[in-house]
Amino acid sequence: MNLFKKKNGYVSEFTQFLAEMKTHDPAIEEGQHAGRARLWDKEPIDLDSQRRTQESRVKQQAYVYQNH
Repeated sequence: MNLFKKKNGYVSEFTQFLAEMKTHDPAIEEGQHAGRARLWDKEPIDLDSQRRTQESRVKQQAYVYQNH
């Protein structure tokens, strides 16, 4: 029994607006892909350099403004 049936005839106003906007300016979608790549698609992490960075950190005092 399928509880959620997709209605094929209905398209929301927002979906229509986006489709119309993309037909007027096809570069929008390319810009979206470029923005996603800039923010989310990262280079693989180099585990050796990450380990060296963590080992080279100097431990901070519990209360920074107190001098011993």
